[in-house]
Amino acid sequence: MAHGYAPTKDDVLLRLRRIEGQVRGLQRLVDEDTYCIDVLTQISSVTKALQGVGVGLLDDHISHCVREAVQQDEATDRSAGDEKIEEVVTAIRRLLRT
Repeated sequence: MAHGYAPTKDDVLLRLRRIEGQVRGLQRLVDEDTYCIDVLTQISSVTKALQGVGVGLLDDHISHCVREAVQQDEATDRSAGDEKIEEVVTAIRRLLRT
């Protein structure tokens, strides 16, 4: 079974590589003794970028994996859809933790 992000995998990887570059930039800022507030601003940017990737993956998961499980449930009277929904709720809780 393909993951929900399979159609956008290249985009996800590109975004993660950009974030990786931002993190390397953060290391450079600290190494160069950059002003604290400037470093914190960049940390905020990296955090938002990661959150964006996470929300996109969550959207893909709901649109693909959860939808597929619910449709299977409708056809077979099983509870795989309920399990996937609980899995999504847990993932959302993880994403919202600070």
